[in-house]
Amino acid sequence: MQNILQNAIRFYSLKTNQKLPKYKRKIFSSLLYSKAKITGLYGSRGVGKTTILLQILKQLNYKEDEKLYISCDNPIFLNVSLFDFVDEFAKYGGEVIVIDEIHKIKDFQIQIKLIYDFLNIKVYFSGSSAVEITNADFSRRYSMYHLPILSFREFLELTFDVELPEFSLETIISDHQNITSEILHLLPNKKILKYFKTFINEGVYPYYFEDESKYIDRLNENINTILYTDLLNVTNIDSSKIVSLKKLLLSICVSDPIEISFEKLSKLVGITKPTLYKYINYLSRAELIHHIQYSAKRFANIKKSDKLYLNNTNLFHALCISGNIGNIRETYFISMLYKRHTINYASKGDFLIDDKFTFEIGGKNKSFNQIKDIPNSFVVADDIEIGFNNKIPLWLFGFLY
Repeated sequence: MQNILQNAIRFYSLKTNQKLPKYKRKIFSSLLYSKAKITGLYGSRGVGKTTILLQILKQLNYKEDEKLYISCDNPIFLNVSLFDFVDEFAKYGGEVIVIDEIHKIKDFQIQIKLIYDFLNIKVYFSGSSAVEITNADFSRRYSMYHLPILSFREFLELTFDVELPEFSLETIISDHQNITSEILHLLPNKKILKYFKTFINEGVYPYYFEDESKYIDRLNENINTILYTDLLNVTNIDSSKIVSLKKLLLSICVSDPIEISFEKLSKLVGITKPTLYKYINYLSRAELIHHIQYSAKRFANIKKSDKLYLNNTNLFHALCISGNIGNIRETYFISMLYKRHTINYASKGDFLIDDKFTFEIGGKNKSFNQIKDIPNSFVVADDIEIGFNNKIPLWLFGFLY
């Protein structure tokens, strides 16, 4: 174990020589000042979990030999007890350890509980959303944080090196014209729609800023890793069925944003309905899709089809080159709201948010005809910089976080 610790310290030393981005996402402060003994960070592949944890480790007020970063996908941890390793580090004066990719450890739930129960050391760990760290029984024991994709606000901050405010949904609804003017004033380049179109196609994941030319290639690699590695490691799905998951993603990608018949979709993908439901759950956990239910379905025995959307708009560019514009607009809207709000689709309008607000999504000429008699209803319009009354620019919903 001592040799493994020495190797881990050497790898950590090499890691600390790598340059970290100056930009810190808002969740950084919550993680840095977490008083919990064990703090977990989960999210989809590529959202920047490793970067944030390294930024935290760098800023924590401990001596350098009291800190350690390890990644569990390093072969040196194959068949190694995580508890025994952390215990060894603690014996040599370790005070805080960052455990990246913890889901690579087969029995990580047991190991992290043993560390919590018996060792006096502060732990940060990260894992994929696709694995059991999102389960209630596991997550309630520890201080857990979710890292989503970049918001449009964060994308602009990284692009222009400026600080931009975030707004609540209620504030956007009630004061969107003044907010829009404030945001445009803060940007060095006022052509926000140009950058919004870029964000729709690319830029949802932070590695866009490392190499724009390789972004879509890397996004496809992430999708394949989620399907062929993460999901295979934590589910009993047969590896030969991964092609069915990819077919399901492609079907969602090329569809109109309409109610999906699960019977038709199961036939199209070539799997049974029960298997389809199971696969939808897998892809939702992996943050590759959003599963949206009809608003009244939760309160009554209504047999109305659900809707499936890709997790974010960049996935269209990776999976099917281009998609239905209506689907893309609705996908963006969902991707910016799901973190903090309840989303259902409605019989009138496109979405009911928090059982209170109705939104109809469309282009700049979208009318109020479909929602004219509904209280608290709004048109969300693409291709406009500034809204008026109950017509709100689509891009502005990227300032919710």
